[in-house]
Amino acid sequence: MSSTPSLNIRRVLGDETDSDPNIQLLPSSPSTKPSSKYSVKDEIHIFDGRNTPQNISVYGFLLGMVCSAGIMFAILSDSHIPQFGIFLAALSLFHFLEYIATALFNADKLSLDSYLINHSAHYHAAHAAALIEFLVEYYLFPSYKTFGWINYAGLLLVIVGQACRTIAMFSCRHNFSHHIVDYKENDHVLVQHGIYSVMRHPSYFGFYWWAIGVQVLLINPVCLGLFVYWLQKFFSERIQYEEHTLHRFFGQEWINYKSKTPTLMPFIA
Repeated sequence: MSSTPSLNIRRVLGDETDSDPNIQLLPSSPSTKPSSKYSVKDEIHIFDGRNTPQNISVYGFLLGMVCSAGIMFAILSDSHIPQFGIFLAALSLFHFLEYIATALFNADKLSLDSYLINHSAHYHAAHAAALIEFLVEYYLFPSYKTFGWINYAGLLLVIVGQACRTIAMFSCRHNFSHHIVDYKENDHVLVQHGIYSVMRHPSYFGFYWWAIGVQVLLINPVCLGLFVYWLQKFFSERIQYEEHTLHRFFGQEWINYKSKTPTLMPFIA
């Protein structure tokens, strides 16, 4: 009677292997190799512009920190320039509310870009210029930046502008988009109630006066002039294009709405 042939199998019992001479142990296959300590899921990617939960959570956390720091500086600091803290709080709150409004009513469009932090290089340059002007003028002419009635006027514009933009986004709900769309979706309607019954493009109106209010708040005469010019040019072109699209979408309904509802923005009919 022939002997039993060797079994080409691998048997593992806890930390020990069977020592039967008729059992041959095969080399570990790639699928059975011990996994490495870190996997792709363990990699950390932040500030790389990708739409990941890591980036979204970090951006939200940092905006909250900046807003809190700005409020504390404005209230608790002995400095006579609380407008600097108010500016930081207003800027971070603006971006945070953009994301919140999108999350509530346009979850399918929600992304890292919904914060509008990565708006454009021009946007970043504008705020950088505003900060530089404020700090340089404060260093050279500190008394010129003392908080007074001009700052209160700027703060009022910031509050009104932010309120109008946020109310507009909440009124428009799923019809609101940060980008002008070139096609009409089935559920896309022409919003004419609430703040939209008072003015066309209230979200643009809100940002227009918010941005100007920030420069008045900081008492930045140079940037104030530049912001007015840039905002006027930007919104004139954008509104013209968007209204052409709305006319194509809604026809006579849009014409009737436009004829009775102003923009309330200077030099933009």
